[in-house]
Amino acid sequence: MDLSNLKPAKGSVKTNKRLGRGEGSTAGGTSTRGYNGAKSRAGYSKKIGFEGGQMPLQRRVPKFGFKNVNRIEYAAINLDMIQNIADAHKLEVVDVETLVKSGIVSKNELVKVLGRGEVTAKLEVKAHAFSASAKKAIEDKGGIATIIK
Repeated sequence: MDLSNLKPAKGSVKTNKRLGRGEGSTAGGTSTRGYNGAKSRAGYSKKIGFEGGQMPLQRRVPKFGFKNVNRIEYAAINLDMIQNIADAHKLEVVDVETLVKSGIVSKNELVKVLGRGEVTAKLEVKAHAFSASAKKAIEDKGGIATIIK
């Protein structure tokens, strides 16, 4: 066996039918496309979603909803999770870099601290936003809630 006698597997390669090569080929004339209409002509392509003249689905279904282009999305972190991180790593300052290192948020996400759970230690928490209850809970324990840009 060498490169000169390699062949594809038997039956794996078929020759395409050559259309439009005269009446004797039995595929001449209309080239198996039928007689009239757009489908018989060169360059035909059906519009996406075309349903034969019936009102297409994307026009039958009503429009609804609203997408606010100015929306700012935050990754929500609760107080109980912040307290767990502070306890696990023995921290007094919990910031976005700490949350990224612990794998809770990705480095490009904005972080908002929410008020579920409670803080048991005096912590300095740095985040992009705080809920009123979270800020109050942190400051009640003598901590500092710092908003970063």
